[in-house]
Amino acid sequence: MDAFVTRKKRKCSPPPSPQVAQPLDTDGDAHEESTDVKLAILSSLHPTIDQETLLDILLAHDGNVEATSQTLKTRLPKKPSTGNTVAAQSSLRSFAVSSASSDSAPPSKRAKVLSRKGATLHLYDPVDISEHTPCTIIHNFLPAEEANSLLKELLEESKSFDKITFKLFDNVVSSPHTSGFYVGSYKELQEQKHEYVYNGSRMTDVRTLTPQLERVKARVQEAVNQEIQERIRTRYGGEKLKYQSPKPWTPNAAFVNCYNGPQENVGWHSDQLTYLGPRPIIGSLSLGVTREFRVRRILPQDDTTTTHTTNNDPNITNTNPDLAGQIALHLPHNSLLVMHADMQEEWKHSVSPAQAIDPHPVAGNRRINITYRHYRAGFHPRNTPRCRPCGVPAVLRVVTKKRENWGRYFWMCHAGNVPGKEACEFFRWAEFDGDGEPVGVGEGELEGRLEGVEQENVNQEKETQ
Repeated sequence: MDAFVTRKKRKCSPPPSPQVAQPLDTDGDAHEESTDVKLAILSSLHPTIDQETLLDILLAHDGNVEATSQTLKTRLPKKPSTGNTVAAQSSLRSFAVSSASSDSAPPSKRAKVLSRKGATLHLYDPVDISEHTPCTIIHNFLPAEEANSLLKELLEESKSFDKITFKLFDNVVSSPHTSGFYVGSYKELQEQKHEYVYNGSRMTDVRTLTPQLERVKARVQEAVNQEIQERIRTRYGGEKLKYQSPKPWTPNAAFVNCYNGPQENVGWHSDQLTYLGPRPIIGSLSLGVTREFRVRRILPQDDTTTTHTTNNDPNITNTNPDLAGQIALHLPHNSLLVMHADMQEEWKHSVSPAQAIDPHPVAGNRRINITYRHYRAGFHPRNTPRCRPCGVPAVLRVVTKKRENWGRYFWMCHAGNVPGKEACEFFRWAEFDGDGEPVGVGEGELEGRLEGVEQENVNQEKETQ
């Protein structure tokens, strides 16, 4: 509000007529004002409405103060709750200036992101979430009894979960929640233990899917594949994204996370692409207490003026990662969130701490989250680069911080994430075909890497004996 407090005083205006409010003249300077000034004007006209609600509706009207004020006179959304009750909100569609204009938009047109710097936009309606984020949500996904059975099974499993330890900026840290990793078969379990690497080291606690996880997997697979096709039809102009796999999504692994109490969380991140490949899709099932899942667009940081364009995205002129603001999605018990193919490379997500939560009758203060994933065969460690000096399979990443090479994928050494180890300078650009499968791997190079994998397995076996 500093801009509003310090700017020169406006000249007094005559009282507005009932039909037109002078300070809100759409042809005047109101549209040139900052968002803070617009909010100050709206607050003076509607003093009983909180700032967050004013901002949500102002953004829905593309910053038009007059249209926002007229809407507020006729219909109001419920205020998002900060207490112990589940919040509710009218759909942003109900505040559209003209429903006809939205109906005439082509299906492939990407909606404008409504979040703004320093603000959090709360979305509850599934249509709003699909319109303004790279996600879709299905409420009451499982039959109630099946959801509770799965929750009870995983609550028992979570008693033996551990925190993941890794190195961050030369410090050894632990994740602020516990987790367990599950695969579909004993063969996959053995491969995960001896060939796959997470945060630079092998994950030894790998489990096979529980009976309930296995049963629910088929339902998740069917629902996610339906949502993928709907996304392609309505958001991608009828064609999949470049590097997105054209094959059906078939989950073969699952991370199960347990958030015990309102303070357990996970910070801003994108999920690792190393075994998922580019443009991955994840099905995330939430059970237990409702928690806030936040997303924000990734913007390049090295240029504050140049426009940047990404696949199926409008032009972006703000490059500070905080300038696009945050969008909060509230994930209740038994809700399935689909993170689509534009999520991991173009957005970050987090589960933020909560001041208070509404206890669940079965889970108490705990939230169980299952992220079903498809590990692509082409990204098995036997098919991807290995850092010879360190003996660690390379990790797949994408350029997001600088405009130069924005969106290009690369392999790099991951040993630096292992406590007690240092990363080397191994680096290699990654090349894929249009469907996201690795290309440019010569037979001799692949054979050499396979020898390294076999020798590493032998060393691992010796260590465990």
